[in-house]
Amino acid sequence: MKLVVSVIEARNIPAMDLNGFSDPYVRLQLGRQRSRTKVVKKTLNPNWGEEFSFKVDDLNEELLVSVLDEDKYFNDDFVGHLKLPVSMVFDAHNKSLGTAWYSLHPRNKKSKNKDCGEILLNIYFSQNNSFMDLPSNGDHASSLRKHADTTVKDDSRSLSGSSKSPSPVRQEDNLSSKEEKSYAQKTLAGRIAQMFNRNSDSAPISFSGSTDLMEIPELSTADISDDKSDDPSSFGSFEEAMKALESIDQGSEIPSSLPGGVLLDQLYVIAPAELNFLLFSPDSSFPTSLVEVQGSTDPQFGPWKFDNDGESLKRVYSYIRAPTKLIKAVKATEEQTYIRAEGKTFAVLAAVSTPDVIYGSTFKTEVLYCITPGPELPSGEQSSHLVISWRMNFLQSTMMKSMIENGARQGLKESFEHFSTLLAQTIKPVDSKDIGLNKEQILGSLQAETQSDWKLALQYFANFTLASTVFMTIYVMVHIWLAAPSTIQGLEFVGLDLPDSIGEFIVCGVLVLQGERLLQLISRFMQARARKGSDHGVKAQGDGWVLTVALIEGSNLAAVDSSGFCDPYVVFTCNGKTRTSSIKFQKSGPQWNEIFEFDAMEEPPSVLDVEVFDFDGPFDEATSLGHAEVNFVRSNISDLADVWIPLQGKLAQPCQSKLHLRIFLDNTRGGNVVKEYISKMEKEVGKKINVRSPQTNSAFQKLFGLPPEEFLINDFTCHLKRKMPLQGRLFLSARIIGFHANLFGHRTKFFFLWEDIEDIKVFPPTLASMGSPIIVITLRIGRGMDARHGAKTQDEEGRLKFHFQSFVSFNVAHR
Repeated sequence: MKLVVSVIEARNIPAMDLNGFSDPYVRLQLGRQRSRTKVVKKTLNPNWGEEFSFKVDDLNEELLVSVLDEDKYFNDDFVGHLKLPVSMVFDAHNKSLGTAWYSLHPRNKKSKNKDCGEILLNIYFSQNNSFMDLPSNGDHASSLRKHADTTVKDDSRSLSGSSKSPSPVRQEDNLSSKEEKSYAQKTLAGRIAQMFNRNSDSAPISFSGSTDLMEIPELSTADISDDKSDDPSSFGSFEEAMKALESIDQGSEIPSSLPGGVLLDQLYVIAPAELNFLLFSPDSSFPTSLVEVQGSTDPQFGPWKFDNDGESLKRVYSYIRAPTKLIKAVKATEEQTYIRAEGKTFAVLAAVSTPDVIYGSTFKTEVLYCITPGPELPSGEQSSHLVISWRMNFLQSTMMKSMIENGARQGLKESFEHFSTLLAQTIKPVDSKDIGLNKEQILGSLQAETQSDWKLALQYFANFTLASTVFMTIYVMVHIWLAAPSTIQGLEFVGLDLPDSIGEFIVCGVLVLQGERLLQLISRFMQARARKGSDHGVKAQGDGWVLTVALIEGSNLAAVDSSGFCDPYVVFTCNGKTRTSSIKFQKSGPQWNEIFEFDAMEEPPSVLDVEVFDFDGPFDEATSLGHAEVNFVRSNISDLADVWIPLQGKLAQPCQSKLHLRIFLDNTRGGNVVKEYISKMEKEVGKKINVRSPQTNSAFQKLFGLPPEEFLINDFTCHLKRKMPLQGRLFLSARIIGFHANLFGHRTKFFFLWEDIEDIKVFPPTLASMGSPIIVITLRIGRGMDARHGAKTQDEEGRLKFHFQSFVSFNVAHR
């Protein structure tokens, strides 16, 4: 008998991190059995949706449910917990507590956080793992096969590890009543009697492994298709299942890549729906071919079935993994679940379990497949962007975590090299050159939205302020026409008519304020129309690196006006030069279709700053709706040809604001860029600089993950001074300074931009620097945070300081 616990979601969890959020996960414990959910980042209302099962040996045990906040560098923070006696679940109606909210309690009465939030659980007893409910008449093999399907489905969703004991088969026709069974299990004598009955009256079934997942040789594809026809949760065709899932999908965001790393990031000449069909349809031959290429055997594909009352589509796929030098051939079970399916975007999460390997019950490997539409090709064909990422989900803590992650990383790398090769043989990958040639066609198809001033004025002034002002003006004018002139009284004189009562004074104040608001609206409209995006369409001047930015549209921009909309415009900044878009009135999803070109630059740009403002008039300070940074050093320019950029900021992040951009970077000088730049530096430093070979440049780019246009100028052997000096090499290129060291397999690697540097100072040599002067590089405030692990100090204002010393050839490096 198993206790099944569904951890659904939680709400109102206290913030444990400095950013005002928590990274919560749930840890479950029943006796010595432990399980945990995945970690949900930066939220106070997490949603897990995971199910666990525990073997129950004693009804006097308690189920401990603890919510913790993951901390990357320190011990995880305790959020709250609750304890539930197992006997309470057993005594409940239908042996189930149903789906209910439970309050979380602090660790002790002295805790500061008394309100720890609530958690939604579904707890019940399940007897699906026992053969006592199977029909005694009929074909025993078919019954066993159906039970195996149920067992695989239930255990593949469970994250509680594998069971060591085999499941018994009972041939009894008459079972005792529920009351007698409950009483027998609650007493010690009853439990002992049940143990003897189980051993004497049941026949054990042998398993090939130590888990509940059984090896059934007779289980073939035909058998699975028979079960599929009998199961009402499975669909007749894969296309019907996709249509049904698309109707359920409520526009959820495409998930971001998993933290373990990206295994494949490639564009293919195929429609997204066709690529999804190729990878996951039961009628596709690609999965079978992939199994053969990878050397796996005995593939068994289960049918796609709807789960959780039709909210998710899942299937179970098992196979025997090919042996390696370290691990023998083992059985792997992969549960594939559709997270998103919306016509052109698909996301499938595959959870792979290998319980037969060493420590296999302590972890699962999760692989995320994301399929999104790619850029339009010159040939008019559709393209798809496939991104595959992974992570390790540890169900139990283990000292071998690092070793397991390294082994999984190596195995996944080899497997997806086969995957990439086979997929490239099946469908054509998109060459980045083809996208670059499409620049003129893409930009030529963009046409800025044109509207007459009268239509914009009608749209802008059609609000309550204008309507109420017009009504009050007409009302006052009619009153003046109908009323007789009043006599001069009080402090009035000819030409000065003062209010004669408090009511008249209030009415005059309302009229003045209403008129002021109307004048502000007119002033804002006139000023905004005077700025019609004068930078749009202006061609770049000069020869060199030309940056072209196409601003397509915005999405979910924050509403700061009382009307529930905003008046956004975008400012682009690169190398000290700015380009400004036109202002769009009363829009939260504006459409621009404007093109901006920056004048040619001698050096390739490093960063493009993007900021969205709300126009509040000529004299008011503009409100920032969000900002973003496009780093050309960390991004491949071909990936920026069609990209959605999320905005950062207090107003942008809650609304999930983002901009649709198309960015192109071209060099009009041809292929002599490196030689011209080296010649320029030779004149500045007064020393001959040798041009590095293509192989050296390629190794430099691969070492720091740089784009192809980055080239190495020089490198030097030196020491990085932190707590202890670390010997390595300092690399200089046109846009970055990088450092790399490898001490007994422990790598230290970082780089920062030249334009992030605020100051460079040279200090005289010391005994510690072995007679070599010390170079101290100080970065600007808040810059270079990705390289902070290489900084020696960080001042109170947040500026990082890097110390380099013990140069082999200091004079050359200093120049």
